[in-house]
Amino acid sequence: MNKVFDNAEAAIHDVEDGAVILSTGFGLCGNAENLITALSNKGVKGLTFISNNAGTTNDGLGVLLQQRQIKKMISSYVGENKEFERQFLAGELEVELNPQGTLAERIRAGGAGIPAFFTPTGYGTVVAEGKETRDFDGRPCVMETALTGDFAIIKAWKGDTWGNLVFRKTARNFAPIMATAGKITIAEVEELVQPGELDADAIHTPGIYVQRIFQGADYRKPIEQRTTRPRP
Repeated sequence: MNKVFDNAEAAIHDVEDGAVILSTGFGLCGNAENLITALSNKGVKGLTFISNNAGTTNDGLGVLLQQRQIKKMISSYVGENKEFERQFLAGELEVELNPQGTLAERIRAGGAGIPAFFTPTGYGTVVAEGKETRDFDGRPCVMETALTGDFAIIKAWKGDTWGNLVFRKTARNFAPIMATAGKITIAEVEELVQPGELDADAIHTPGIYVQRIFQGADYRKPIEQRTTRPRP
């Protein structure tokens, strides 16, 4: 099975309006830059994104928000994006907020085929409204359902043509669990190599979870908030 595509545009050829997409990234770290740009250029709309955050006003998923391509965000942290704030307060964007650990576990559960789980996190808050609750050994918990997507767009440091992936440091973030929870997982990599060139013990995501892969280009790797030490 040939998993290699020429570029991001070819890899997203069948993403249509209304798709549910898992998108990796913590802030702007580990964003699938080429794939986000390709979605922007394609102009698909009515998208639901499952992502820790929505990028910034001008970078990451913020680009798609500015073009009104996203109708719903399932997220944890939604700061740093003025356009997100404006759309949400104006009732133009649906938002489903999750505690960060709950978001990660919902994605992991989706990839593992677990339909739901109970967690004490969020009990007694607005997060639990309308959800089933239950006591376990006297500790009240709220039921959370799993998350999956039609597509997962992830970015890795290195990958081989079979889809095995290696991430670099913090850029790994949600990518390994998102790769398991997408019906079609599309990976862009900084370096695409042949099978056997990656250290088998260093592979973070096995190729069985990846359906499409391509070598990305022109990475900007913007920094969400730059903090530097004062100099004399």
